[in-house]
Amino acid sequence: MAEQTAYAGGADAYRPRRSVLYLPSSNDRALEKAKSLPVDALILDLEDAVAPEAKDAARENACAAARSGEYGRRELTIRVNGLGSQWHDADLAAAAAAGPDAIVVPKVGSADEVRALVAALESAGAPERTRLWAMVETPVAVLHAEEIARASGRLACLVLGTNDLYKELGATFAPGRAAISTSLQLALLAARAAGVAVLDGVYNDIKDAEGFLAEARQGREMGFDGKTLIHPGQVEPCNEVFAPSAAQVADARAVIAAFESAQSHGRGVATLDGRLIENLHVDTARKVLATAEAIAALG
Repeated sequence: MAEQTAYAGGADAYRPRRSVLYLPSSNDRALEKAKSLPVDALILDLEDAVAPEAKDAARENACAAARSGEYGRRELTIRVNGLGSQWHDADLAAAAAAGPDAIVVPKVGSADEVRALVAALESAGAPERTRLWAMVETPVAVLHAEEIARASGRLACLVLGTNDLYKELGATFAPGRAAISTSLQLALLAARAAGVAVLDGVYNDIKDAEGFLAEARQGREMGFDGKTLIHPGQVEPCNEVFAPSAAQVADARAVIAAFESAQSHGRGVATLDGRLIENLHVDTARKVLATAEAIAALG
């Protein structure tokens, strides 16, 4: 799986997913503007953000965008309508043929659904590079998140659908997200156990910059790879929150240097400014540097 080899020099290159912006594929202006946004990934939406009468046009727009090659280094994904909907089969077949970086499927609830989706992608001719992103947005999905994450090597990412989680739980939105904290942590545990990426859900109030930053920082501290977004104005602050700071990069280099020096003298552990440094700290430091280098390569 991609994330399992991301920091060890494996076949799949690590891709930053700090900021992942939903765009309604029915909106030509938004699709054009996205070509210049400093966003790591785009989710071209055929589902919630698109009215029923605009579904066919949105599908054509998203597939044309995926084929265009006009989005540069941005990871380009298409979110199809959900399993069982009247649009799902046509969406999946068209998106697979267009060959985006990934196809995002809402409300995935089981490993069997993942396997069926992968089989459908392959039958529709999806290139090998087109991965599956599964949205975790129901209690059933949360409780089976590890099974979902491990179901196929083609699955590269879990995406939290926090609005639907609140709805399904009958919970109330509040700063700190106490009502869904268990769900967030279970999805994180599942993703890390399976070696796939995991993205935090959206923040709905686009005028509340401080609230957004607080929630983004919470997601970063919990361990999410990045956050899904609903407005271009959220992109740059999200990138900053999920990128290693200059101080963190400097510390990571110091940790690696201290450990390598200790090893050269026959010691298995090192100390740095009074801290004990072991292999696990070096692994974390290397992840920080790999992330910083991948972000720097974006230009």
